[in-house]
Amino acid sequence: MSSGDPVELVLAAYRGGAFPMADPVSGEIEFFSCDPRCIMPLELGALKVSKSLNRVYRSGKFRVLINTAFDQVIAACAHDRSIDNRSWISSDLAKLYTLLHGRGHAHSVEAWLGEALVGGLYGVAIGGVFFGESMFSRPTEGGRDASKVCLITLVNRLRARGFQLLDCQYANPHMLSLGAVEVAASAYMERLAVAIDSKGAGPFC
Repeated sequence: MSSGDPVELVLAAYRGGAFPMADPVSGEIEFFSCDPRCIMPLELGALKVSKSLNRVYRSGKFRVLINTAFDQVIAACAHDRSIDNRSWISSDLAKLYTLLHGRGHAHSVEAWLGEALVGGLYGVAIGGVFFGESMFSRPTEGGRDASKVCLITLVNRLRARGFQLLDCQYANPHMLSLGAVEVAASAYMERLAVAIDSKGAGPFC
């Protein structure tokens, strides 16, 4: 990364359609963009919620909170999934997101089962855009569907506050199964420009 205020550098990158990732081996932080771009539409009904997931969400099984355990969420998201799927969230990148959180730009949504954190997600909010970064769940600790419940909570919160865009970056089968779609980078940049400057979006918190 270049010299200067790291928070402002990252925010400028997001505004320009790029996002940071660290090399799993070297730990070097670089900025990326992708074409096509994955987004989660915020229109009512776009998020695909099965009947069983809706029952879990409505049951109140999980206590869902906002910004009470940001460091724990990012630490859980930073765990390697496997030898062949290592995390792009290095310790330096985690510290950077903690700085963003401290200045009110990065946020976490957390699912609790009793006193145990069993799922969550985090991302960055700028204007009317939420840039989703990563999510996790701990099914062996009772957290099956916990990250999905957090996603439902996030989408409902963004709708209620007038957000216009939920960025998912690279597509994956999991997000596509939940209703995320891919759009051309050019179309994404047009949506981003409008949503970033939106005056109708309230603060995330």
